[in-house]
Amino acid sequence: MKAQLLTMSTPDGPFTIIARDGAVLASGWTAVPGELTGQIHAELLPGDYEPVMDMGSISAAVEEFYAGNPAPAMAVPVLQKSGPFRSHAWDMLRSVAPGSPVTYTEYAALSGHPKAVRAAASACAFNAAALFVPCHRVIRTDGTLGGFRWGLAIKESLLDREHALALALK
Repeated sequence: MKAQLLTMSTPDGPFTIIARDGAVLASGWTAVPGELTGQIHAELLPGDYEPVMDMGSISAAVEEFYAGNPAPAMAVPVLQKSGPFRSHAWDMLRSVAPGSPVTYTEYAALSGHPKAVRAAASACAFNAAALFVPCHRVIRTDGTLGGFRWGLAIKESLLDREHALALALK
């Protein structure tokens, strides 16, 4: 199975996307595709990659995000595979409004298991489709950022960008 591979330039650095049949398999702030492939479930892992210059609505959604419109990224199809809790938790991340981050405790509750805070944090850690499944919108209860696979500077930049947008819309 062949997947498309695209690295885009963003204000937060290179952003690489691996997609198949119009759905994101993995994405993140790196120019090294190998840093993404380890997050793709073995059953979804492509056998080959085709470098492309554009991914249509997928790359357009990234451009829209950085232009101040995060909504299109939430409409991009994502293909990830895991157990029922993690799959549902990833879906719930897409419902968290930009500019209104939730705590890991709130995220566990959104995911249907209020006491499963560690499992919710694990869902963030194993999310392969960064930006399209916005794990950056989950923070610690004390308001600090917590972790982020692509670095806290990028997480802070994304949250600041979304916060400024939310303020502008008020």
